[in-house]
Amino acid sequence: MSRMEDEEFRRRKMEEVLEVKSLRRIISAYLNYPEAAEEDIRRYESYFRRLPPSHKGLLSHLPLKFKKLRWCISQNSYFIFEMLKAFDPPLDMSQDIDISSEQFVDDVSDNNPFSGERNPCQCESSSGQISSLKADELRFGGSANAVHGSPKAEPVCEEKKTNPSVESNPENCSIGSAFDKKVCVSSPDWLDPALQLHVPLVDVDKVRCIIRNVVRDWASEGQSERDQCYKPILEELGRLFPDRTKGSPHSCLVPGAGLGRLALEISCLGFISQGNEFSYYMMICSSFILNHTQTAEEWTIYPWVHSNCNSLSDSDQLRPVSFPDIHPASAGITEGFSMCGGDFVEVYNDPSQVGVWDAVVTCFFIDTAHNVVEYIEIISRILKDGGVWINLGPLLYHFADMYNQEDDMSIELSLEDVKRVASHYGFQIEKESTIETTYTTNPRSMMQNRYFASFWTMRKKPFATTEQRA
Repeated sequence: MSRMEDEEFRRRKMEEVLEVKSLRRIISAYLNYPEAAEEDIRRYESYFRRLPPSHKGLLSHLPLKFKKLRWCISQNSYFIFEMLKAFDPPLDMSQDIDISSEQFVDDVSDNNPFSGERNPCQCESSSGQISSLKADELRFGGSANAVHGSPKAEPVCEEKKTNPSVESNPENCSIGSAFDKKVCVSSPDWLDPALQLHVPLVDVDKVRCIIRNVVRDWASEGQSERDQCYKPILEELGRLFPDRTKGSPHSCLVPGAGLGRLALEISCLGFISQGNEFSYYMMICSSFILNHTQTAEEWTIYPWVHSNCNSLSDSDQLRPVSFPDIHPASAGITEGFSMCGGDFVEVYNDPSQVGVWDAVVTCFFIDTAHNVVEYIEIISRILKDGGVWINLGPLLYHFADMYNQEDDMSIELSLEDVKRVASHYGFQIEKESTIETTYTTNPRSMMQNRYFASFWTMRKKPFATTEQRA
C-alpha cells in the first residue's frame, strides 16, 4: 500500500469511527429518554413534598398524576425501543472503539448526525432497490419493501403494541423497570448498554421533539396542522401538473422531509417523490413508520406529558395519540418513492443531479441553512428549465444564535433579499401569499406559537444563462 493509499485508508477509518460515535450518541439519546423523564418527575415530587400541609391538601391529586405520568412515559419508551430494534444501522456498531472520551461530546455538533466530512447516504426506494447518488454512501433504515406492497412482519416481540407490563395498572408503573426489561429481551448487540454514551439533556430534548413530530406527520390529531402546511402545497402541485400519469410521472424532491409524510402524499398524487432528510433522529423514526408499521393506529404515544405549562386540564396533558392515521404501504404511492438520508448540499450538489427534477418542494426548510444563498443556488441547479420551486415556511434561521462557533456561519436574509437572490438564479415568482400556521403545536395548549409563513411558487426560467447557473 502506497503512502497516499495509507493516508486515505486512515482518513476513511477515522471518519467511520466518528460516524459510529455520533450515531451511538443519537441512539443513546433515545435510550436516555426514560431516565431523563424520571428525573423530571422526581423533581415534581420533590416540589410537592416541600409544600405546607394545607397546600398539599388542596393538591392531593398530584401524586396520582405523577404515577400516571410515569405510565405514559413508559408507553413512549416502549415505542422508542421497538423502533430502535427495527433500525438497521448503516455501520458496524459493535466496533471496538474508545467511546469514553469526553472530548467527543464536545466535538460532535448538536445539529449534525455525523461529525467531520460526511458521506451522503444512499436512497432506499419503494421497490426495495438502492439508488446510489455517490460512491461509498451510507444506508439507513430497514427494507423499504413495506413502503410499496405488503409489509413484512417483524418478529421483534410477541407482546402487544402497548407495554403489557404496565398497561393494566398504570398507578404502579416504574419507568426504569418497564423499559430496562425491554432492553434485555430480543435486542440487537449494538443496543448493549455498555456501548451507550451519557448524553446531555439537549440531546434528549430532540427525542421529545421527534415525538411531537410524529403527531404532526402521522396522527389524526395533526391533520389540522397538515392541512395548513401540506394541503396548499399538494393543491399547487396538482394545479401545475394536471397531466401526470403513471406512464411518465413527474419527479419531485422534498428536502427537509422530516418524518416523510409530505413526500409520501406527493407520491400518492402520482409523482416520483424523493424525501431528503439530514437528521438521524428523524431518519430512524421515519424508516420505522414507513417500513415497519403493519396497520393504521398501530402505536400509541403520549406526546404532551413533558410540559406542565399552559394545560387546560391534566387529562389534556395525559391524553393518548394513536398513529399512523394511515397505513403507509396501503396509501397508494407511486413506484419510485424514496427517502434519502444526507446533507442537502452534499447530496444534491453532485453533477449527476443537475437538471433532474421537475419540482422541488421546501416546507419549513430553507431557514435550516448556514447559507441560504447556497440552498437557492442548488435548487436552481437541480431543477429542469421550466421546473417549479414551491416553498412554505418562515425565516427562523436555525443557526442565528450560534455564538463563539468559529467554524459555523449563519447568513440571515430578509424575505425581500431571499426573493432577490432567487431572481438572480433564474427564478420568476408566479404565485405568492402568506399562510398562518403552527408547527408541532399542542392544539389544546393555552399558548400556541403561530407563523405567518411565506408561500410561493417560483418557476425556473428556461434558457437560464451560464452565469445564473454558476
